[in-house]
Amino acid sequence: MSAKEKSELKMPAYGGQAVIEGVMMRGKRFLAMAVRDPSGQIQLHEEELPAFYSSNWMRVPFLRGILALWDSLSLGTRMINLSSNMSGTEEEQIDSGKMFFTTALAMIIGVSIFFLLPAFLAGIFDKFWSLGAWWSNVIEGFIRLLILISYMALVGTIPDIKRVFAYHGAEHKTINAFEANAELTPTEVAKQSTQHPRCGTSFMLTLAVISVLAFSLLGPMPIYWRLISRILMLPLVTGIAYEYIRWVAGAMDKSAFLSFLIKPNLLLQKLTTREPSEDMLEVSIAAFNRLLALEEGREKRTQNVNSAHKMESPE
Repeated sequence: MSAKEKSELKMPAYGGQAVIEGVMMRGKRFLAMAVRDPSGQIQLHEEELPAFYSSNWMRVPFLRGILALWDSLSLGTRMINLSSNMSGTEEEQIDSGKMFFTTALAMIIGVSIFFLLPAFLAGIFDKFWSLGAWWSNVIEGFIRLLILISYMALVGTIPDIKRVFAYHGAEHKTINAFEANAELTPTEVAKQSTQHPRCGTSFMLTLAVISVLAFSLLGPMPIYWRLISRILMLPLVTGIAYEYIRWVAGAMDKSAFLSFLIKPNLLLQKLTTREPSEDMLEVSIAAFNRLLALEEGREKRTQNVNSAHKMESPE
């Protein structure tokens, strides 16, 4: 693999997500998921991503952020469902129709709770106390951030979610190890941080902050127009937040200021990551190694996309 190819494989060519008892890693052309089943084996699943993911549409600034958000929700929902079957925790699969409905419903609920509810409450406050556009939007942003942090802290107390957050930490550690050119073994990967600037948690915080600045430009308006404007402007602020995260993650190593600017995003990830165990790191490394093999063309796709094998230690 040439230096140029290795550089192209790095950020932002790949990412990951914690799933049920495992980790999904994705690159430019493939995804690989590893899940620990009840017998202790690591089950591997791999897919070639549709050509759309490498199309010119995904290279258009701001538009690619909107597409990436939908992709993360739809693909993430499907992988979580698949991992639940692979880990032996669920029997019923979700078909494509149900998956679309589930993804759309999740987005509607998310927009309602994290965007419309804060806008409605801030609009009520503004109606009674005449706060003005700027302070009204600051309060709206504060409420949005409070809901976000409270939600993350609350779900983090659920035992099953704690395990998912630990796999989230394993995913970050593995990617950090690869970026640091460290050996992908549990011992070396365990030394890495559970925080990463391209995390979805960072995106949510950035989205909340940018929304304050963007919505403040609209000036005062009745509550119903306030709610409508939040929906209409959501694609814009989503695109801006995505480009900001992409830019900062790629340039923070060259700028002390950007490294400082990203610290709140990294700090918030303490709510959505936990220190993983060694067996969790083995799973994450297995997924990443398989992804690298596929992206580099060192191995062909298996005919049977689900393969199980006992791993005492990662390859």
